[in-house]
Amino acid sequence: MIHNGPIPYFVHGVIDYLAGALLIVAPFLFGFTGRGAATAVSIVLGVLVLIFAASTDGPTSLVNSIPVPVHILFDIGAGVLAIASPFLFGFSGDGTATPFFIAFGVVELLVVIATRFPKEKRAVQA
Repeated sequence: MIHNGPIPYFVHGVIDYLAGALLIVAPFLFGFTGRGAATAVSIVLGVLVLIFAASTDGPTSLVNSIPVPVHILFDIGAGVLAIASPFLFGFSGDGTATPFFIAFGVVELLVVIATRFPKEKRAVQA
């Protein structure tokens, strides 16, 4: 797992909440509400990001039920999905939604790479 990035884990948690909120409001903020697939993907992905942010074991979590490695895999998957969404869901011709999703996905992946995640706690064997 990644441990030595410049972004503290706490800051990553805050970024997750901001990213989820941005995804939810992006269709309204950037004007692609008329494109059903882009709007749906943005809102659903935003809700999932918020759920993972609130549920992952960490300082900004509300529940602490999802292990950090699972959160990392989700973040990578969300970044890849955001980049691929315009092409997978048929809105690649949209000059607003497509650059937003690609930029969001790239930033998501960079944040994951740059985060200083906590080291895994190993069980002590007797």
